[in-house]
Amino acid sequence: MSETRGRIRAAIASDPGVHFNALVRDLSLAPGQVQYHVRRLIDAGDVVRHERFGRTHYYPPTYDEWERDALAMVRRETTGAIVTALYSRGETRPGALAADLDLPRSTLEYHLSNLLACGVVERRRERGNRVVLSLCRPAETAALLEAVSADPGTRLVDRFERLVDSLLEER
Repeated sequence: MSETRGRIRAAIASDPGVHFNALVRDLSLAPGQVQYHVRRLIDAGDVVRHERFGRTHYYPPTYDEWERDALAMVRRETTGAIVTALYSRGETRPGALAADLDLPRSTLEYHLSNLLACGVVERRRERGNRVVLSLCRPAETAALLEAVSADPGTRLVDRFERLVDSLLEER
């Protein structure tokens, strides 16, 4: 294996779920160079390419699909904040969660729909038809939250999405 390919593989192993642009930026390599080596790593089975909700992430092959989905979700600022709050609070109602995070309810529901689709969060109804949210696998989710380091580029995109959501809410 070439030195460059080894560096890319090591970067993916140390930051599972990393985006392509972060690899280019963090390793100071040309995009075409990273693209070539990532493709070769995928073909060799040393790296897994995982697309989720419009974004592509790269993982070591040791991560199962649920872990890849969960990491993809918690890497996003707003979704990560929702997961962290659910972990901290345990079961909670959507309205209380939206208020605590200062999110419009529509934004919360958008992110919750993705988390529900990935099996990270569950929604159930209690007596009186009250909706309660909780994490499906709290211990595993906590371990993944610790593994995620906030990417400034990702945070910028997430903040832009929140800004657009808040402007649309005002109309």
